[in-house]
Amino acid sequence: MCGIAGQLGGQLGSKPVAERMIAALGHRGPDGVRLEQQADAALAHARLSIIDLECGWQPLHAAGGVVVGNGEIYNYLELVQAHGLEPDTGSDFEPLLHLYAREGEAAFERLRGMYAFCLIGPDGRAFLARDPFGIKPLYIMEHAGGLAFASEPRAFFAAGLMRPELDPEAARELLGFNYTVGERTPYQGLRRLAPGEVVEVRGGRIVGGWRAPRLPAPRTVARNENELLDQLDAVLEDSVRVHQRSDAPYGLFLSGGVDSAVIATLMSRLNQRPVTALTCGFEVEGAADERAQAERVARALNLDWREIRFGEADFWRILPQAAWALDDPTADYATLPTCRLAEAAKGVLTVALTGEGGDELFAGYGRYRRALRPAWLGGRPAEPRGADAAALSAWRAAAKPPPGLSPLQQAQWADIATWLPNDLLLKLDRCLMAHGLEGRTPFLDPEVARFAWSLPDAAKVRGGYGKWILRKWLERACPAAQPWAKKQGFTVPVDAWIAPRARDIAARIGEVEAVRRVIPDAAAVMREGDQARRWPLLFFAVWARIHLENASPDDALASLLGGPA
Repeated sequence: MCGIAGQLGGQLGSKPVAERMIAALGHRGPDGVRLEQQADAALAHARLSIIDLECGWQPLHAAGGVVVGNGEIYNYLELVQAHGLEPDTGSDFEPLLHLYAREGEAAFERLRGMYAFCLIGPDGRAFLARDPFGIKPLYIMEHAGGLAFASEPRAFFAAGLMRPELDPEAARELLGFNYTVGERTPYQGLRRLAPGEVVEVRGGRIVGGWRAPRLPAPRTVARNENELLDQLDAVLEDSVRVHQRSDAPYGLFLSGGVDSAVIATLMSRLNQRPVTALTCGFEVEGAADERAQAERVARALNLDWREIRFGEADFWRILPQAAWALDDPTADYATLPTCRLAEAAKGVLTVALTGEGGDELFAGYGRYRRALRPAWLGGRPAEPRGADAAALSAWRAAAKPPPGLSPLQQAQWADIATWLPNDLLLKLDRCLMAHGLEGRTPFLDPEVARFAWSLPDAAKVRGGYGKWILRKWLERACPAAQPWAKKQGFTVPVDAWIAPRARDIAARIGEVEAVRRVIPDAAAVMREGDQARRWPLLFFAVWARIHLENASPDDALASLLGGPA
């Protein structure tokens, strides 16, 4: 819902530095900025007003403590009721301060939501924390004068705290996987707080911390199919209900797939008025297009459905915008339609529910099924391809599962630890926040995750189908979604737009310093490569011109095309 920034300890706890940091994050909080100086800290907050529009401003003080937070704590009403709290505002972050005053750091375990925050308690202890799935971002850097934190890397550069120096190994990971692994960012000296990580800061230095489990402890699930479907229905409905908590307009992004159809079905059930749903389709002959299926679902559920078109002009216009928004980059081409949907939703919605997490928790990807087959039937490990040995080694270290998991769960775990936070959720956060929108992910809820992780493998993969239990539920709840139809796969036809200009781009792409350092044969890749190589290379070149060479988005692209795009 916002952008946060600040400095803890020493010289960095200064108001001017915090002012420069938060000014760089104004797109995340278009409703206003507030900041304050304390004895050993400076805290800043750019607000996107969603809950308690009048009184929910931050930094928020209560129970002797103060917090600046980004995201939403969905169970704030339940926390107030269960613990007899008496908050002064309707802010979803205020109950956290009251709970911390009562029980210290144990309060963090009670949160159900997506969040990144800095909390300073009445005991003077300062904490930085990020939600277990990594839905909301938080970056930190330690400095001779203290520790700085912010929602996006650009804040550190704008404040003059560091220069954007490329980490070549991270760049190779980006080009190999479309994202960087673990806590690494493409910038030397700057790291992400890991999903679920909490650090305590004292005197501007990290003095302790821990990581919350990525997945909650399993629960007991029914053995009878109908009872299991009823349990799933209750868990999903409860999650969508709390994810709809908003004092601002909300809707959803609807694809033609199972996950968003599940969310749409439950939103239709829980709302009296038609829910606004947006679908993006590509104006390219032969491209995979989900609009017809999305429209079929929308009509069956009486949604306020809006079709968003994406053509060649949109590609060249949105590419530099996406590269600007993704200062911590993912080269996933799905950033393009996500940015287009956010652009179309602005002014109509403030909150958009999406289906991220459904594939990872309920085993939807084909690579999971391939991992379960013997090699002689085409089976292979669910590992990314195309990266060098060093990058793959880093990925395997980050993806290493805890003991006791089935082969299917190991593959799911790897994605939950790597691809989900550093590609899918990063994409959602940056593309929507660049347009002053908040994205919410009902599948990535602790109760949904607890249910999904408790399922036997056969409830997730059966008969050649992933997400078996979701499909069975959807068959009952919204047959128009055609949950057993063959999925056509989600692809963005980027090479159809790049290929005609590939030779022009090839002649100039080697002039980008970061490209020369990481891909010496970039010109040949651009001339002769396929979509799997051309698109990430083009994105990286535009990204590097913007974030490492300080070019404007339009100039960054024009310099590769040899003129106006």
